[in-house]
Amino acid sequence: MVDAGGSAPPAPTRPLRVRWLGQVPYGEASDLQHALFEHGTDDWLLLLEHPHVYTLGASADPANVLVDPQSVGAELLRTDRGGDVTYHGPGQLVGYPIMDVAGRRGGGMADTVAYVRSVEQLVIDTLVDLGLPDVGRLEQYPGVWVAPGSAAPRKIAAIGVRLTRGRSMHGFALNVAPDMEMFGHIVPCGIADKAVTSLRAEGIDASMQVVMDVLVSRAATIWTPQGRPIDRTGVIRRDPARGDDDLSAFSRGLGAGAPVRSAGDHLAGPSIRLRGRLAEAGVADGMDVGERKPEWLRAKLELGGRPLELKRTLRELSLVTVCEEAGCPNLSECWSDGTATFMINGERCTRACGFCLVDTRHPEPLDPDEPARVAEAVARMGLSFAVVTTVARDDLDDEGAGAMAATVHAIRERVPGVQVEVLISDCRGRPEALDTIFAARPDVLNHNVETVPRLQRAVRPSAGYARSLAVLSRARRAGLTTKSGLVVGMGETDEELFSTLADLAGVGVSIVTIGQYLRPTSNHLAVARWVTPEQFDRYRSVGEELGIGHVESSPLTRSSYHARQAADAAEVDR
Repeated sequence: MVDAGGSAPPAPTRPLRVRWLGQVPYGEASDLQHALFEHGTDDWLLLLEHPHVYTLGASADPANVLVDPQSVGAELLRTDRGGDVTYHGPGQLVGYPIMDVAGRRGGGMADTVAYVRSVEQLVIDTLVDLGLPDVGRLEQYPGVWVAPGSAAPRKIAAIGVRLTRGRSMHGFALNVAPDMEMFGHIVPCGIADKAVTSLRAEGIDASMQVVMDVLVSRAATIWTPQGRPIDRTGVIRRDPARGDDDLSAFSRGLGAGAPVRSAGDHLAGPSIRLRGRLAEAGVADGMDVGERKPEWLRAKLELGGRPLELKRTLRELSLVTVCEEAGCPNLSECWSDGTATFMINGERCTRACGFCLVDTRHPEPLDPDEPARVAEAVARMGLSFAVVTTVARDDLDDEGAGAMAATVHAIRERVPGVQVEVLISDCRGRPEALDTIFAARPDVLNHNVETVPRLQRAVRPSAGYARSLAVLSRARRAGLTTKSGLVVGMGETDEELFSTLADLAGVGVSIVTIGQYLRPTSNHLAVARWVTPEQFDRYRSVGEELGIGHVESSPLTRSSYHARQAADAAEVDR
């Protein structure tokens, strides 16, 4: 273990990386799987649930879907695994092992059979440990069955895998306590004369957490022989029933945009909901808001000369920069260097993250002339590398993607040869919105995961770790150079940070930024620790050792800090 102030690197032996991702739409999980399959060199076990979905394998007969899936609140999707039609939904533990399989028996069918047997054995051993002894295999039928030797065998887990170039995808679906009526709308796995069951139906009332813990323990036994390390990072699930989609928590009291002036401002404090999320994540009270910052966090402020000139240009064109809106400590340095990050789609965000200063009041309509004004500013400022970010616009039909693409096109038309980096929201995972941005072909596609999995709900309650990894995965598959950022000092440990860097490396991210969290108002998350410059140097080394092309890591680093230099370095390393 590594404590919050430690700096031990990941273990030198390649670990099995286990991730609990919560409830993830099937398409996003597929994007993530493909990225880990194509770019990752480690072995992974992704554990999750899906919203209601029916999936058709490569050999599926569409006639085995008996109803219109939309009529029962489900999607119907084609997939590249083997097998026929199956169901996934809440209450079902889905596992996707993404592992190197070839070489254990020389490759080919022998490897495939042995691997499928190992997946089945993992589920069988888990069920026995949970108190369901009469489970096993049924000849000629893949999967795991209850009472396989009886006259009425019942399928409790489906197995569907794909092996390509000796590496696996897809996996198993174990019925813990799903809505069993959903299986009645299909012929499960194309087997008409066999029943489907679940742990709950068999009298085992175990929670998803308990089942997952038992399964991970068994996975360690089967897939991590001879003391091979296992890296497990948990994600706390969001619970909409408790009001976790409320976006107003950080607009109360002092509100977004109100500076912390004195220790007395701390009396307002974070909302009860935010404090509850932090408690769930195991984060104790942080530093008092009036505590003095270390010397290494004191950025020089220069408001004259070049910064003042750029400020006038931006005001003349009625433009907003995230440099000002987010209170970036590097404003003077970047503006003196002739660099600024333009924020489009207005200056009001539809989300309220626990660390961000951007205004969260009701957003205003889009300005159709904004892309042209940004392009004009890039020309006047003489930029060769422009960064464009956006507030989240969950209120718009296209999530604001159209305006982002239009801005990229406008900049390139006005200033031929300019490089453009975009920093985007997750667009709620909508493929059509993301693809609109990707089609504009930005030179760098940046989307920040912001923090480690354990802190996601407290730091950005309207987003999700798995979704962010899926966005980056989809962008990488589109052929874009991808980038992501982390803010440290919010309660994470170094060990958790190393795991997150491994995830980013696994999906092919080329550039990562890491910087110190600075609390913008008393309504926001407290600072948990000051991370030293030496620790930031260590983060850089670990990220690069994991295969990330360029890691910009220092106390005052922000998403767009040294963006041009990072893009150039990543291009060299590709």
